[in-house]
Amino acid sequence: MGNPKPAHAGAAPPFWREKSLDAMTPAEWESLCDGCGRCCLLKLEDDDTGEVHHTDVGCTLLDGHHCRCRDYAKRQVRVPDCVRLTPEAVRTIPWLPPTCAYRLVRDGEPLFDWHPLISGSRNSVHDAGISIRGRMAGNEEEFSDDELPDRIVDWPTAMPGEEG
Repeated sequence: MGNPKPAHAGAAPPFWREKSLDAMTPAEWESLCDGCGRCCLLKLEDDDTGEVHHTDVGCTLLDGHHCRCRDYAKRQVRVPDCVRLTPEAVRTIPWLPPTCAYRLVRDGEPLFDWHPLISGSRNSVHDAGISIRGRMAGNEEEFSDDELPDRIVDWPTAMPGEEG
């Protein structure tokens, strides 16, 4: 009797390793979102430098506990400046968090072990401390535009372990 092969030997690689962002089905595309909520935090752009600064203030539709949009299907109607992630957008948006699966797949990098597609649990992103849960100051209607510069934070752009 020969050496048994591991159960995963010969298994097809996961879709995100085999397909380009453009080739993914809508269900595959949506499953890449880890549910961290970081991309739905308000961002401020410096008019002089073009530098983008993240805040700890969420979009009006962002649920800070579940880290999901409260009206995903109608988000662009209700929030006209909501950025819809598409393969083209993922190739051009400079502010995607470094932990973002869309960005990782774009760059040929592996997903983190806390990503739900790896862990099998939607809660792993929260358990790992990656999501905005407990870190969001509130939604945009709770702050004036003048208060937003005081809400700038670095953690949405930090890698795990580097967050302050």
